[in-house]
Amino acid sequence: MSSNSTATMESQRRRTTWTVTGLRIFLALIFGLPLVFMIVASFKPDIQIFGDLGSINAFLPVGDLSLDNYLGVFDRVPFGRFLFNSILISVVTVALGIVVNSMAAFALSRMVFPGQKIILGVILATLIVPFETLALPLLWWVNQLPYLSAEGVTIGWLDTYEVQIIPFIANAFSLFLFYQYFDTIPKALDEAATVDGAGWFRIYRSVIMPLSGPAIATVAILTFLPAWNSYLWPLMAIQAEELRPAMVGIDYFKQLNVAWGQIMAFASMVTVPVLALFIAFQRAFISSIASSGVKG
Repeated sequence: MSSNSTATMESQRRRTTWTVTGLRIFLALIFGLPLVFMIVASFKPDIQIFGDLGSINAFLPVGDLSLDNYLGVFDRVPFGRFLFNSILISVVTVALGIVVNSMAAFALSRMVFPGQKIILGVILATLIVPFETLALPLLWWVNQLPYLSAEGVTIGWLDTYEVQIIPFIANAFSLFLFYQYFDTIPKALDEAATVDGAGWFRIYRSVIMPLSGPAIATVAILTFLPAWNSYLWPLMAIQAEELRPAMVGIDYFKQLNVAWGQIMAFASMVTVPVLALFIAFQRAFISSIASSGVKG
C-alpha cells in the first residue's frame, strides 16, 4: 500500500472520528442542557430565573444561590410521603410484573396447546390501544371491585395502593420481550429437565429464569420508568393526599402563585435519583437491552 493511500485512509479516519465526536457533543447538549437548566434554576429565586433566561447564566450556577427552593418544597408538600409512595408503587409493580409476564411468556413459548398463537396475537394487538382510551373504562371497573379493608368488604378500589399497581402488572410488551428471549433458549434443556423428573414450574424456576438475566433487566427498566413517571392514572384514581405518588405532587406548585424555583427543585429531586441510577448502571442497562432484542 502506497504512502498516499495510507495518508488518505488516516485522514478519512480522523474526519470520521471528529464527526462522531461532534455528533455526540451535539446530542449531549440537546439532552443535557434542559437538565442542567433545571438543576441550576432550582437554586435560584424566581426573579433571577427569568432574568437569566436571555443569557448563558441560565445554565450556570451564578448569582443568588440558596437551598430555599428545596426547603420550600418540604414546607409546601409532604415530599417524603410522595417519594415513598412512588418507590413502593414502582418496586412492587416491577417485581410482580416480572413474575406474571415471565410466567405467561413461558407458557406461550414452551408449552403447546390449541390457540397458542391466537392468544399471543390478541395480547400483542393490545399494544396499539393507547392508555388514554382505556383510562375511563378501567376507572369504572376498578370502582366496582370488592375491596377488603379494616372496616370489612367494601366496593371500589379508588384511593388505594392496589389501584396504582395491579392494573399495570400484566404488560403486553414485557410479555413479548420475555417470549422472544425464551424462544432463543434451546428446548433441549426442557427435555433434559423433564427426564430428570422436573415439572413445568420447576423448568421455569430452575432452568429458564436463571438464563434470562438480560430479559429480566430489560423488563425491569421498561416497567420501572412508566411506573415512576405515572401521572394521569393517579390523578384520576387517587384523591387521598397520603397515597399520591411524586409526579402528582408537582400540581401543588401550580396553584395560586406559581413557584417556578420550587417546581425546579421538586423536579430535580424526582429526576436526579433515577438519572444517577441509570448512569451508575448504564453499561448493564445497554447490555441487557441489546442482548434481549427482538429477533428478525
